[in-house]
Amino acid sequence: MNTTITSNGLPVLPQAKSGQHGTATQGSVNANATEATPVAAADDSVKLTASARALHQAVQGDKGNAIDTHRVEQVRKALADGSYRIDATRIADRMISLENQLNGKA
Repeated sequence: MNTTITSNGLPVLPQAKSGQHGTATQGSVNANATEATPVAAADDSVKLTASARALHQAVQGDKGNAIDTHRVEQVRKALADGSYRIDATRIADRMISLENQLNGKA
């Protein structure tokens, strides 16, 4: 199986011309070695693991959750006028809860 590396949308830089007898000139790469055209084989396939599928589904599910612009504007105004209150105890409790979830201590 051959693997071809493409430019992935980046501009292709000009290659230096080969010197005599098919050898590359000083400081350059043989242009023929890097100019392969990508050809898809009929037996190419992609198999996703269960965790990759779950991650994909989670990301797709997040697209349905719109940002509450009204709430964002309320917080923005409260921050601007100095009335936004931060409950450090609540933040700490949620951080501890998250840490417990990550460590399997639900």
